[in-house]
Amino acid sequence: MADENPAHDTQGARRHEPLGFGAECHDRGVRFRLWAPGAQAVDVTLEEGRVIIPMAPSGGGWFTATTPAARAGSRYRYRIDGGLLVPDPASRFQPEDVHGPSEVIDARAYSWRDGRWRGRAWGEAVIYELHVGTFSPEGTYAGAQALLPYLASWGVTAIELMPLSDFPGRANWGYDGVLPFAPDSSYGRPEDLKALIDAAHALHLMVFIDVVYNHFGPEGNYLGAYAPQFFTSRYSTPWGDAINFDGPDSGPVRAYFIANARYWLTEYHCDGLRFDAVHAIFDESPQSILDAIAAAVAPLRAHGRSIHLVLENDRNEARRLAAEGRPDGFTAQWNDDIHHVLHVLVTGESDGYYADYADGAVRRLGRCLTEGFAYQGEWSAVRGRPRGESTRGLPPGAFVGFLQNHDQIGNRAMGERITTLAPLAAVRAATAVLLLSPSPPLLFMGQEFGCTRPFLFFCDFADDLGRRVAEGRRLEFARFAQFADALSRARIPDPNSPDTFAKSRLDWAQARSAAGLEWTAFHRELLAIRARHLAARLCAGPAHAEGFVPFGAGGLAAAWRLGDGARLTLTVNMGGAQEIIPGPWGRAPVILYESAGSDAQGLAPWGVRFGLWPAGTCVGPQS
Repeated sequence: MADENPAHDTQGARRHEPLGFGAECHDRGVRFRLWAPGAQAVDVTLEEGRVIIPMAPSGGGWFTATTPAARAGSRYRYRIDGGLLVPDPASRFQPEDVHGPSEVIDARAYSWRDGRWRGRAWGEAVIYELHVGTFSPEGTYAGAQALLPYLASWGVTAIELMPLSDFPGRANWGYDGVLPFAPDSSYGRPEDLKALIDAAHALHLMVFIDVVYNHFGPEGNYLGAYAPQFFTSRYSTPWGDAINFDGPDSGPVRAYFIANARYWLTEYHCDGLRFDAVHAIFDESPQSILDAIAAAVAPLRAHGRSIHLVLENDRNEARRLAAEGRPDGFTAQWNDDIHHVLHVLVTGESDGYYADYADGAVRRLGRCLTEGFAYQGEWSAVRGRPRGESTRGLPPGAFVGFLQNHDQIGNRAMGERITTLAPLAAVRAATAVLLLSPSPPLLFMGQEFGCTRPFLFFCDFADDLGRRVAEGRRLEFARFAQFADALSRARIPDPNSPDTFAKSRLDWAQARSAAGLEWTAFHRELLAIRARHLAARLCAGPAHAEGFVPFGAGGLAAAWRLGDGARLTLTVNMGGAQEIIPGPWGRAPVILYESAGSDAQGLAPWGVRFGLWPAGTCVGPQS
C-alpha cells in the first residue's frame, strides 16, 4: 500500500506522465502525436483492419489524431506522404523489431507494489552492471529477475542495465538502439521489465538504466526521412551527423530526450541513469541538453526520491559533477582513469590508451583514489592534447571506480576478462582496493565469481551492413602488433555470428565451482565490511581525501576523512616484492581488512590493509 502522507508521496514522483508525443491511451481511445516537419501529410495506419486515420497538422511540424479505433495492444505505424510506413519514434514497444509496427501500451496498466520505495543513498551504492541478454540462461527480464536474490545476498545494492532501447535483430550491446522509449522485445515485454524493477525494489536494490543520447544506431532509424531537422551536419561524430541539440528547430529534439530521461524515472520507477559517452554530445546552447535533463529531474528529487545521474565523459569535465551540498546536478562519473591505471599495474600492458598510465602508475593510482581523475588538465600523449579539469571540492563519491566493465572487456579483440590477463593475487588486491575505498564501486556481471568467459562485441545486422561492421571491427585492431596482418585479424570473432553472442553468456556452472564460490565469498566478505563500517559514514556527509604517499617500488598509502569524522587508511603493495610500510602508516586501531602474508611493518606482494581510526581518535597518519 502506498504511503498516503503527501509529504512522503514518493509514488507521486513516479506517477505516469504523458510524453507529449507518441501514442497515449485515453478514455476516448488513443491520441497519436508525431513531429514530422519534413512531411506534407501523415496518417496513422492500424494493422488490425487496415484502418487509416488522417492526422491533422497542428503547427510547428506536429501532426495529431485521436481515435476510438485504437486501444492498448493495437499495432500501428505512421504513413508519411501516402507512402513510407515507419514505426513511432516514441514507441513504447516494438513486438516485431525496429522495422515492424509499434504497439500501443497503456502506461497506467501495470500495478506497482513499490509505493514506499524512495531509493537508497549514494553512499550505499555497490553497482552491478549487466547485459540482460547474456546475464541469465534465459537472456530475458524474467531471467534476470530470478537472479536478483543472488545479487542481494553477497552485497550488491544497485543493478545497472546496459541500454534497452529497441535495436535491430536479436543480439546487441544496446548502443545501436533506434527507439529510445521501447525496451527491446528480445528480452520480454514492458510489463516484464517493470516486474524486474518492482522485484529489485522489494530486495532494496536500486535500478539504473544506461541511456544513449549521443547517436542512433545504423539500422532502423527513420527520423531523417520525415524530420531531417533532428540531425545537424555542423558537427561530425563517429556515427555521422550529430543530433541537433542547439540549432534551428532543436526544441522538439531536446524535449524528446528530456522526456525520455523522465520516462525511465517515472513510468519505469528507475532510480538513476547512466549517460553514455556525453563527450560525443555536441551542444553550444546557453543551457546544454545535459543540464536541461538534470533540471527536469530535479522536481522528482524534490519529492524525496534518491535519484542518481551518472556520466561517462572522456573529457573528465569535473564541472559537470555535483559539488558538496549541491544535489541538483550529476551525481558521479565513471572513472576510466582508475580502471586504466589498475589495469596497467596488474597486467603490465601499456598498449593503446594504457600508454598514458604506464609512467608513474603507482602515483597515478594514488591520485585517482584521493582526487578522482588522474588527468586534470595535464597533457595526454595518447590524445595529443590536455585532458580533464581540476576536481578540487569534489568528494570521492563523485567518481565510480571499477576494474571491469562492458567497454574495457568487450572492446578488446578477444573480449578477455581481467582474470585471464593478470595473476589472481593482483586481481584480488585491485578488487579489495576498489571495494573498500570511499568511491562507489562498480562490478561487471560474473566478476564476483571470477568469470573467465569473454564478453565479446556482438550485434545482429543484416547483409551488407553486417559485413561492413565485421570488417570495421577487425580493422580497428590493425594497429596492434598481434593483429598486424589480415590472417591474424581473421581470428577476431565476427560480431554478427550467433556463436559470438553465445560465447558471451555467463557460465553459471563456473559460479557454482569451488573456485567460483571462493571468489564470491571474497566479494561477500569485502562488501560486508563496506556495509558494516563504511556505508553509514559515507552517508553521514561527504568524505574528503587527506592525501597519498607512494613508497618503495610499488607501495602506496592513502587516507580519507569520512562523513562522521572517522579516518580510513589504506596501505597497498601493487608490486611483486615485499615492501616496508613507512612508520607513520602502522596499524590503525581497527583493522577492517588485511590480506595474508603482511604484518605491522611490511606488505607482502599484492598485500592490502585497510584501517579505521574512529571519530575522536587523535593519532593517525598525516600526509
